[in-house]
Amino acid sequence: MIRRIAWATAAEARGLDPDEPLGTSALRDAGIEVSVVNWDDSSVDWASFDRVLPRSTWDYPERLDEFLAWVDRVDTLTELRNPPALMRWSMDKHYLLDLEGIGVPITPTVAVEVGQAPAFPDGPFVVKPAIGAGSRDAASYRADQCELAEEHIARLHQRGASMLVQPMLASVAEHGEWPLVFFNGEFSHAASKRVSLANASSVATLYAAETNAAHMATPEQVEVGAAVVAEATARFGVPLYARVDVVRDDAGGYCVLEVEMVEPSLFLLEGGPGAVAGMVRAFTSD
Repeated sequence: MIRRIAWATAAEARGLDPDEPLGTSALRDAGIEVSVVNWDDSSVDWASFDRVLPRSTWDYPERLDEFLAWVDRVDTLTELRNPPALMRWSMDKHYLLDLEGIGVPITPTVAVEVGQAPAFPDGPFVVKPAIGAGSRDAASYRADQCELAEEHIARLHQRGASMLVQPMLASVAEHGEWPLVFFNGEFSHAASKRVSLANASSVATLYAAETNAAHMATPEQVEVGAAVVAEATARFGVPLYARVDVVRDDAGGYCVLEVEMVEPSLFLLEGGPGAVAGMVRAFTSD
């Protein structure tokens, strides 16, 4: 039985996660002892918790080796959800190519590995690291800014980062993205999200500014998200929590922009009481 939960965060993220007050309050109302702790706090006795949940560990891309060592260590001491193998797959956006390979529609994506020269679409495009969070180190470019984009990629290649190039879909500027949240493999709720991604200037803060709102997902959106969760389940078992961000492609259909199964924002505020109740059921389920 789950009685004690560690809600893992990062020192830099303290007070910034809107899910935290809603989620921790609801869990405590359900009789769960919840501790909000920094993932890198060496004084924490992780074995004393029944379950550890990475919730706002948003600095992990810059401390990847350290974070992965923490993930592996905690997994030997208690239950870590999601499990390490699933988190490793989800934190590297090469998963988009895996999904494309099984027929899941994705935002057109080209990986630019260290040492490779990039090729860019004819129109506006986005450059982002394959491992990143909160749009950090991502930027948008016009078609006439390829040289700036090359400098961006070269700078992150020097850090050893694989990079991705994606076209800037016209619908994203008009409609934004739709995050779809799943608990225990089942669709829970959705939101709409607009990200302020600077032109030719990568995001250097913990995350890019967002404007979020409630959203009633369409069956077509849920179908795309469910296909992603089904593939993750086939590979690693049912994820306790998952978020799949979908956008409209240029043909008017829905495609995957991003998958979050490490420390996703769950949009509890936008999802309302039903979303919070679903989170409590999932986070306390055996």
